[in-house]
Amino acid sequence: MTGIILSGGKNARMGENKAFIRINGERIIDRTIRIFRELFDEIVLVTNEPLAYLEFDLKIVTDIIKGKAALGGIYTGLFHSACEHAFVCPCDMPFLNVDFIRYMKDRTKNYDIVVPVEPEGFQPLHAIYSRRCMPAMKRCIDEDRLKISGFYEQVRVLKIPPEAIAPFDPEGRMFSNVNSPDDLEIVGNGANH
Repeated sequence: MTGIILSGGKNARMGENKAFIRINGERIIDRTIRIFRELFDEIVLVTNEPLAYLEFDLKIVTDIIKGKAALGGIYTGLFHSACEHAFVCPCDMPFLNVDFIRYMKDRTKNYDIVVPVEPEGFQPLHAIYSRRCMPAMKRCIDEDRLKISGFYEQVRVLKIPPEAIAPFDPEGRMFSNVNSPDDLEIVGNGANH
């Protein structure tokens, strides 16, 4: 399986590259790569700023179709993926859980997508996608329908319910993103940057 890191955001609210923010003394990108090396056969980083990531020994790619938000990033990552399935997450998720990602990996058989579902809906940026999703994704991209879950009904989706997520995420922060300085305060508990 491939691990895809999306780092295409504009970082507008944060004012700096979120991947390089330190939480508990470690940059988010370093933690993500460390976890991905433990779990995946290859790592693909999708970014429109490839020069910022040259220190990393990864496959670094840029959007095939520009300006198509996270859906375009997932499509690009799958395009460059050597494996049939890929786990996708953004560069600003500081609380990834190795055991939960393994739990998701173990459930890909017969499915095109494995996605956690919270009471507020899908977590499409903490999900596993098959390359078989690419034609449906491409149709959405071509029509400028960029909601990630917009093509889900066209493929085989395994939804991981809240009760299966809870044991891995007792503090309820596994899917947290750092989008703004306020978020940094919330996830912080020792965060510094």
